[in-house]
Amino acid sequence: MYISRSKSPVLPLVAVLLAVCSLRCMGAAKPTTKPTTSPAPAVPRVGDKAADHVLKDVDGKEVRLSDQLKTGPVVVVVLRGWPGYQCPFCTAQFADLLGHADEFAAARASVLLVYPGPARGLREHAAEFRKSRELPANFRLLVDPDFAFSTAHGLRWDAPGETVYPATFVLDRAGVVRFARVSHEHGGRVAAKEVIEFLSPSREGDGKGARE
Repeated sequence: MYISRSKSPVLPLVAVLLAVCSLRCMGAAKPTTKPTTSPAPAVPRVGDKAADHVLKDVDGKEVRLSDQLKTGPVVVVVLRGWPGYQCPFCTAQFADLLGHADEFAAARASVLLVYPGPARGLREHAAEFRKSRELPANFRLLVDPDFAFSTAHGLRWDAPGETVYPATFVLDRAGVVRFARVSHEHGGRVAAKEVIEFLSPSREGDGKGARE
């Protein structure tokens, strides 16, 4: 016997409802809050207290900021370091600072030059930058592998072919920033004479030299 069976409209309707419910449940499972991101580190400004830090010099010896501050003010010069070549602006600035080493010593100031770049081969590049010159006792050439120091101080220039923004800071013996200048180009470096003039007793702490 042949029995005719008509298709029931109920089954397709149930399938549609199940599909809609599944899509809604999947949407509900997604996180409703956006992931939070940490704010970018701020560049040190005049009046800020510098955090103590330790970097190694080109010869592998540790240099601690707080130890340098025991003898007098500290000038921190952040170079471009190794962008794939020796920066001519950094070379000129280095020579300018070395040419006034006696005047920095007379002001009882230490000069810490920070040479950043990728960690691999960085000390060798820094040694090449120094060119076997004997540095004065109050000068130290420090390396900043993989930009850890520069990034922590808001100076990372994260662009193709770039390293960091060149910067100069002067800290008094309490570690407070008294002079700060950052260049957002390869040039714009602070001349040694300007820093030495600022270190004079009549100028130190007058609030000039804020970040540019």
